[in-house]
Amino acid sequence: MVNLSIKCLKSETTEAGIEYGQFLINTLLPGQGITIGNLFRRILLGNLKGTTITAVRIAGVNHEFSIIEGVREDVLELLLNLKGIIIKGHLLEAQFGKLKIQQPMIITANQIELPEGLEIVNLNHYIATTSTSNILEIELKFETGVGYHLASQLFSEQSEDFLQMDAIFMPIQKVDFKIENASNKTNERKENLILDIWTNGSISPEEAIYNASQIIVDIFSAILKNKFTDEVSSLNSQKSLNQVDPHTNIAIEELQLSVRAYNCLKRAQINTVGDLLKYSPEKLQELKNFGRKSADEVFVTLKNKLGIILK
Repeated sequence: MVNLSIKCLKSETTEAGIEYGQFLINTLLPGQGITIGNLFRRILLGNLKGTTITAVRIAGVNHEFSIIEGVREDVLELLLNLKGIIIKGHLLEAQFGKLKIQQPMIITANQIELPEGLEIVNLNHYIATTSTSNILEIELKFETGVGYHLASQLFSEQSEDFLQMDAIFMPIQKVDFKIENASNKTNERKENLILDIWTNGSISPEEAIYNASQIIVDIFSAILKNKFTDEVSSLNSQKSLNQVDPHTNIAIEELQLSVRAYNCLKRAQINTVGDLLKYSPEKLQELKNFGRKSADEVFVTLKNKLGIILK
C-alpha cells in the first residue's frame, strides 16, 4: 500500500454541464479493488453534500395547481423547470434568492438573484415565458443537504406561503468501477481500480473523489478514537444480528435506476432495497406512474446487481 497512487485518465464536460472523470488507483492487493470501489460508490452517491431549491413563493399564488396570468407555464411546470437548476456552493443554513420580471420575455436561470456564496452552473436553463407586462415575482429558498428529500418531509421550518419542492441534493449522477489484474516488477499479483464518475456540474469529479476520501478517513478515524468495550452482547442479540438480510439497508440510489423508476419509488417512500422487497411485483406495479416497463427494470437490476429474484 506504500506505492498506492491515483491519477486522472479522462476528464470531460458535456454541453449540458455534466462533468465526467475516469480515475486509476493502482498497486492494490488482490480483493482490495472491489472493496474500495464499492466503498467509494456508496459514499459518492449517498454522502456528498449539494445545494438546491427546496421551496418557492410566487406572489399571488396559493397552491401548485394555480395558473399565473401572463405566464405560458402553469405553476407545476414552473416548479419542474426550477428543479432543473444546478447550484454550486454550500450553505450553513437556508438562504433566499429572488426573481422579478416585469416585461414579456424568456426567463432563464441567469436572471435569478442568488444568495452570497452560490453560483448557477446552467445559466441558460429555461424557466418560463411571459407574454405581458404583469409583474412576476418569485422568492426561492436554497438549502444544502444530503441525498433526496420529498416535499412532504420536514428538513427546515416551513411557511404556508411557500410551495415545497422535492429536493435532490446529490451532486453525483452515476458511479461505475471495474477491476483489472496487474503485476509489479517482482511479479507480485496486484489489482488496478478504474473509477468512472459523472457529476451534475456543481462539483468536479476530482473534488468528489477528494471529499469522499475525506469522509471515509473521518469515519475510520472516529472508530480508532473509540476504545473497545468489554461488554459482551447477549446470545439473543447475536442471533438477531445474524438474521439481518445484508441487502436490507442498501439505498436504492445504488441500483442506478432510470429517473422515472427512481422518482416513483422515492415518492412511495421506498428508500432502501429492504423497503423494495416488502412489495410484491403486483403491488409494485400499482404505484402511481410505475408501469410494467419500470417494474421489469427493477426486477432485472435486482437480479443482476444483487442476485435477488422476484417471481
